[in-house]
Amino acid sequence: MMTMLRRREFTCAILIDSFGRFLLQQRDNVPGIVHPGKIGLFGGHREAGETYLQCIVREVHEELTYFLRPERFEYVASYDATDIDPEGNTVIHGEFYVARGVAVERVVVTEGTLFIAERGDLQALEHRLSPSGKAGLSAFLERSGLEPCR
Repeated sequence: MMTMLRRREFTCAILIDSFGRFLLQQRDNVPGIVHPGKIGLFGGHREAGETYLQCIVREVHEELTYFLRPERFEYVASYDATDIDPEGNTVIHGEFYVARGVAVERVVVTEGTLFIAERGDLQALEHRLSPSGKAGLSAFLERSGLEPCR
């Protein structure tokens, strides 16, 4: 039996408010969503014909009802992995961006709930992070010269 190889492309944002806190997504704990109950980054799947930057602008607006112009996002890193599930192998490619100075008082989360974390909280949250959340935060922290999530 031949295994089907699929491709999933996504983008996520490391959002930092004006106090330097990380604005994370506490994912709903329901069947059918990727990594239910985990803490992750806001973002989602890239649509056909959409750049990764266009995708993150759209996803942040959809999930936070908060519009950030494309120039507010700074590229952080790429993420590549293979996920093995019952339907076959999925090649995953993602792009991480950071946006600073997000006005948390204007954020209205439409998917999951808002989880605010200080930099010092991230190590203790490590076991609760989604794989992409962990990868994105680690890449950002490494790029900033800080200790990454392990």
